[in-house]
Amino acid sequence: MDYFNQESERLTYRRLEESDRGSWAEFFNNNPNIPYLGIPDDMPLEAMLDKWFGMQFERYNENGFGMLAAISKVTGELIGQTGILKKEINGQTEYEIAYSLKPKFWRQGYASEMSQTMKRFFIEHKINTRVISIIHKDNIGSVKVAQRNGMAHLFDVEYSGMDCFVYGVEVL
Repeated sequence: MDYFNQESERLTYRRLEESDRGSWAEFFNNNPNIPYLGIPDDMPLEAMLDKWFGMQFERYNENGFGMLAAISKVTGELIGQTGILKKEINGQTEYEIAYSLKPKFWRQGYASEMSQTMKRFFIEHKINTRVISIIHKDNIGSVKVAQRNGMAHLFDVEYSGMDCFVYGVEVL
């Protein structure tokens, strides 16, 4: 099982590296979706990057998952991140398919491509019986991505102080 070395039609996926910070800073500039991530939008850029990268490195060490760098096969550019994240919801361990894209790559099918790749990995490696996505109630784009990934609305939850939908699908 090589979670940290995957690919899809247009992208390759690998561990995040400290050297990705400069490129990923672009994600936080003029991005109206930052509030959906539970990160205060008034936080200084370096603090946002520290929080983001720190969380991923911690996830890698704790459970072998976390957000992966999504790299364009054509340009070699870091366009986004995707991954499987272990979460606790209502006292139960769940596994979430998550993704984030730099705004200039929105509406080009990358979110669906990334989430479908993670779902395929999840199923092939029988990680759990259900996979979910936690989506802020105002994030209609992510609801559509979850639906295209075969997920249905399961329940609502308050997560990280936000009202969210939980979409999911039984896979085993």
